[in-house]
Amino acid sequence: MLMLSMGAGTGCDAQYLFADDVLGANKGHVPRHAKIYRNFAVEYDRLQQERIAAFSEFVADVKTGAYPTKTHLVGIEPAELEAFLTSMA
Repeated sequence: MLMLSMGAGTGCDAQYLFADDVLGANKGHVPRHAKIYRNFAVEYDRLQQERIAAFSEFVADVKTGAYPTKTHLVGIEPAELEAFLTSMA
């Protein structure tokens, strides 16, 4: 019989761990069987603050008209637009 376990030490044939436990992505409870090799929770918090800052900058640029500019726009040839409009009629 094959024995798989979580946190059983040498008393089993194979162990499994969750990446979030090993990478330190959890906040609060850390399972006793997990050794934390990195503190990803802090990195996730930092990335969330970066997301908030980036979207805040985006909203401000849209509100002030700084984005989009002509360089961000993709045009359409007049003939292609006319063909599209005709196909919609």
